[in-house]
Amino acid sequence: MPLEPGHGMLPSGYDHIRASTADRERVVDVLKAAFTEGRLTQEECGERAGQALSARTYGELAALTADLPAGPLGSLVPQLPDSSPPRRPMNKLAVASLVIALMPVIPMLAVFTGLIAHGQIQERGERGAALATAGIVIGGFVSLLFVFYGLRG
Repeated sequence: MPLEPGHGMLPSGYDHIRASTADRERVVDVLKAAFTEGRLTQEECGERAGQALSARTYGELAALTADLPAGPLGSLVPQLPDSSPPRRPMNKLAVASLVIALMPVIPMLAVFTGLIAHGQIQERGERGAALATAGIVIGGFVSLLFVFYGLRG
């Protein structure tokens, strides 16, 4: 009998994943709730609870509760760990380089800050290379404008 998602059962493809102790205990709690609601006899509840405690996969656990509503404990969809890589921190000097470059006070400071930030980003594996580059380019451009207009005036 294939399990269908949406009725406290697993979406297809999860039934081969190994279950944890917490998963088995959650199924036993669902079975206990079903017993107290009168959906299972004491004998059925005891038998299924024993099977739940010895189950190895989500598929085995889902089969034990397939004929029961999800109840207050929710569905038995596995809580898989987040597979996305952790976010790398943003380099603070890269942000500072861009902010300084946007303030026409000391544009060369933006260039130096951006260069230092690039070194730190490569060394530490942080984010912010584009910000540091923007700070270098804008700061350098504004510095050249100051030099060009300073020589003319």
